[in-house]
Amino acid sequence: MAQTMEECLVFLNEARDTLDELALLEEQEKQLGQEEAYLEESLEAENRLMTDTIQKTVKKRREEIRSTYEKEMGKVQDQLKKARSKREKAKNEGVKDRIRDETAPLWEEIRDLKVQLKTLMRQNHVPGYCQSAFYYSLYFPRHVKEYFQLFLLVLFFFLATPYGIYLLIPDRKPLYLVMIYVVDIFLIGGGYIVLGNRTKMLYMETLREGRKFQDQIWANRKKIKKITVSIRKDRNESLYNLEKFDDEISRLQQEMSDVAIKQKDALNAFETVTKNILTDEIEHNYKTKLEQIQEKHRQISEELRQVIQRVKEKRLYATDHYGTYLGKEFMDSQKIVELCNIVREGKATNVSEAIAIYRERITS
Repeated sequence: MAQTMEECLVFLNEARDTLDELALLEEQEKQLGQEEAYLEESLEAENRLMTDTIQKTVKKRREEIRSTYEKEMGKVQDQLKKARSKREKAKNEGVKDRIRDETAPLWEEIRDLKVQLKTLMRQNHVPGYCQSAFYYSLYFPRHVKEYFQLFLLVLFFFLATPYGIYLLIPDRKPLYLVMIYVVDIFLIGGGYIVLGNRTKMLYMETLREGRKFQDQIWANRKKIKKITVSIRKDRNESLYNLEKFDDEISRLQQEMSDVAIKQKDALNAFETVTKNILTDEIEHNYKTKLEQIQEKHRQISEELRQVIQRVKEKRLYATDHYGTYLGKEFMDSQKIVELCNIVREGKATNVSEAIAIYRERITS
């Protein structure tokens, strides 16, 4: 340890310079650490951006392939629907034609029966309404349907109508309902009886003869209905010339199947080949920038490693050469300057005296 004032000043100046160098190295270490962290974040962000770009591009291309083939399948599907609709329409027309052809004799017979019935009524001067099916349902019911129609008419005129009128009266009383029923029975029932008596008594034989015509018409209509139901249930479609529609439908179904297979093959080729090519292209586009950041990061990391080593060496050197004399409290450049001033003023000739005087000034 220096004992003269000059040696003391040299020692203190060297200590101050060493601490200043250490402070600069520590500042450089801090800056390099921040730059290294920034480069690591940049590298991570660039890799993340590259990954996102790959994922978005692959997804977009995959959806484009799927959309293109689905659009084509949609067109074929529309054509298939139209072809099936045309086939169904042609079949319905064929069924109608078949029904019309097979029931034509029966309809012709019905028309003849109606003409004969009309002629019979005219020859015997029977009112025109007496030849209607409705009249025979009212006065000469024979079939289940006619009895059912008569039953519905009775319900309507003798139950629903009177009660409906009664509900329309603001101040309803049971007596009003009775009166309405009496009037209804008198008007409707009386009218039914009067009309029946006037026609039956005068034209009974003619009306009975007309009943036979109505029965024959009824039987023909039943046959027509049976034939119609049988034709509609018939699964044999060979009579309707639907081969061209079936061929078109088969062709479109095959085309739909072919497009579906092509879509599957295209997607499989994309996943196994195109996807890898797209990934390589995107990675190549990012390669230069990533390599630049990686190289810069490598340089900064190496420089930081060297600076950290120098800081360690400088800190140990300062501790070994100056810390043992100055102590941790005075391992500070500003305090060392104060100690130098004390020595220059001639108030101390060594470090220990300078430290003691400095402490006295601080406490006083």
